Amino acid sequence: MAWSLIHAGWMHLILALLNAHDWTMRYVTTFSTEVFSLLNSIIYFHKAVQELQRAHDNLSFAAFLYAVIGAIGSMLVAIALSTAEKWRPLFHRYVRMGLAEYAAAISIIIFIGMPHVGELASLDRSTLHVSTSFRPSDPERSVFFVQFWHLPVPWVFAAMIPGFIITVLFFFDHEVSSIICTLDRYGTKKPGGFAWDTVLLGMTTTLCGILGIPPANGLLPQAPLHSESLMHAEKEEVLISLDGEEKIEFRGVRRVHEQRWSAFLHAGAILVFVSPPFQHVLGLTSTSVLAGLFMFMGEQSLSVNPILYRFFHLLTPPSELPQLPLGVNGYGAVHIYTIVQVVVTIVIFVVTLTKAAPAFPILIIILVPSRLLLMNKLWARETLRFVDSWACRKGTPEDDKDLLAGGVSEKSTSRPRLQEA
Repeated sequence: MAWSLIHAGWMHLILALLNAHDWTMRYVTTFSTEVFSLLNSIIYFHKAVQELQRAHDNLSFAAFLYAVIGAIGSMLVAIALSTAEKWRPLFHRYVRMGLAEYAAAISIIIFIGMPHVGELASLDRSTLHVSTSFRPSDPERSVFFVQFWHLPVPWVFAAMIPGFIITVLFFFDHEVSSIICTLDRYGTKKPGGFAWDTVLLGMTTTLCGILGIPPANGLLPQAPLHSESLMHAEKEEVLISLDGEEKIEFRGVRRVHEQRWSAFLHAGAILVFVSPPFQHVLGLTSTSVLAGLFMFMGEQSLSVNPILYRFFHLLTPPSELPQLPLGVNGYGAVHIYTIVQVVVTIVIFVVTLTKAAPAFPILIIILVPSRLLLMNKLWARETLRFVDSWACRKGTPEDDKDLLAGGVSEKSTSRPRLQEA
């Protein structure tokens, strides 16, 4: 594993030096990002089920029932608290903001303490395994770093294959996370630092390989969850023209408060709680609470995925469906598009449960050319224009084709008209 992550580290650095974001993600559409986001949601729900299955195998039946209650309860409390800003006029505004921004943390703390109260304290429970001393958790290791230089040379080069797969997964995961947390609805103004992020990700991946621990990466749900917690209302100047006169009008908008403190404090808190004195606190956490956290993050990712709302349209009577734009002939093609996304996601998820799981990022990549080369032959242009768009830039692939076709036509007839277009 060490050499796989070391190879993944320098591959990340090369992607950053080549500014890979500009010439890879420019061809990615929301078809692929929505599928990837839905896949992450399903994986989180599956991880929650696995935690509860382990609780069923290792605990008494009464303790298992409480584990189920604790997992569902921690999820529901976190979801309820995340809507606190809508509780107006209940509580002060800053209290509502604090409840919404720290919904998951508050819920986790409540359900960590609950099993220690009253008769619940007599139940057996499964908690997180933590280290009690400053030494590697693997009893076979006496030092923190892996002696990776002892591996035979042929195996060093063979490790480049899983290293490449890890690079593809991490790069695509991070790019999609960055895209989702900087959507137009968040109103971000500062430009993205995709290359610097990739450099940092490569360095941490290499370090994890040397230390012999699983590689760390910011997964998908945390991105919109963080952005949602930083949303705030502010007034924006808008220049409007009325009866030939221009005037400035102030309108209320909601956008992300762009700063560096929250990410810095998150990293600092992680560093504090992996230190031996505070690891004991983590050791009090029931695995059922971890399952509830997985379900909450899966729900948060799913709640902002357009596939969910188009799936609801499948269950909605035709008379109740919203009106479609001109050129889109009925919801039939839109429903088929949604079903294809769901089926593709399920197929990829099934692959992750097999021995071919390490190759599933390749399936995600295949979706990109499939959308651009195949799907435009199966769906009408206006339908694709309605349900899909470029992930990292304005417009749709169909807009670009129309512009290119118009440019070619104009070039053959009038050069100034091409420049004007």
